Amino acid sequence: MKKLINEPEAVVDEMLEGMVAAHPDYVRRLEGTNVLVRADAPVEDEVGIVSGGGSGHEPTHAGYLGEGMLDGAAAGEVFTSPTADQLQGMIDACEGGAGVLCVVKNYEGDVMNFETAIELAEMEGDAEIEHVVVDDDVAVEDSLYTSGRRGVCGTILVHKVAGAAAARGDDLAEVKRLAEKTVERVGTMGMALTSCTTPEKGEPTFDLPDDEIELGIGIHGEPGVERTEVMKADSVAEHLTERVLEDLEIEEGREVATIVNGMGATPQMELYVVNRRLQELLDERGLDAVERWVGDYMTSLDMAGCSITVLELDDELRELLAAPADTPALTVRGED
Repeated sequence: MKKLINEPEAVVDEMLEGMVAAHPDYVRRLEGTNVLVRADAPVEDEVGIVSGGGSGHEPTHAGYLGEGMLDGAAAGEVFTSPTADQLQGMIDACEGGAGVLCVVKNYEGDVMNFETAIELAEMEGDAEIEHVVVDDDVAVEDSLYTSGRRGVCGTILVHKVAGAAAARGDDLAEVKRLAEKTVERVGTMGMALTSCTTPEKGEPTFDLPDDEIELGIGIHGEPGVERTEVMKADSVAEHLTERVLEDLEIEEGREVATIVNGMGATPQMELYVVNRRLQELLDERGLDAVERWVGDYMTSLDMAGCSITVLELDDELRELLAAPADTPALTVRGED
């Protein structure tokens, strides 16, 4: 195994130190924790938007800390949920008087620890706290880590919508409504060309022969729905897109936002090849992609592969996606 690390057990701590060193104007670290928050947190009289999960999915989650997106991001060990006490500390640090919304990916550890953290925060303070659970993966209903569908790259769009709503001054109930609306309208499916290698294990998390790919893979290397011979990029794009659109049942003439997301080791060249076919397929379906994101948004360490995300838009979701955001991993200038 070749990785740019020192000791495997120190990788998360040192990664967080490096993020703060790289982006001191955006983020700060809560002392004694693996929690990063906005440098100006808590933002007074604004709903705090927080999230978190296992490390290894960078830039998720801390890369989206900043104006118009997240106020707090908790980092667990690699592919492991943050603890409830760290999540509680994050919630407390991001409460500026208007309440806190927790955006939770649907993995059993994340859901359980967030629920515990919310209970503890409510017992020890008077802040209003709500949460939404993202379950955008259309590939499987249950998996190694979940009851129900997994939360994957569509989570980034929930961060964007909720963060924009909070930034314009919406109250907690309205921010939650818009986040839940996004969850209901978004779907994702991914695939893997290779496995990923965790720092502590030092070997691939699953075996995938050179002449095969896995369709419907999760962001921790969970099994997909089908293992097939290697496909060309257009065939991969067609398979993933058809599954997502079949799930969402979007009517012709509607507007959508799309993400072609790299899993960590996929060249931008290849992601753009996939996006080319994705946009052709949407045109053929009479769908208008008004937001088209291509890049690494939610990765799986060094896995090669991609996922495709589609969000059905309406006027209010389109406005919130286009609203300004300023974070280390995503900048949106806003409409003129």
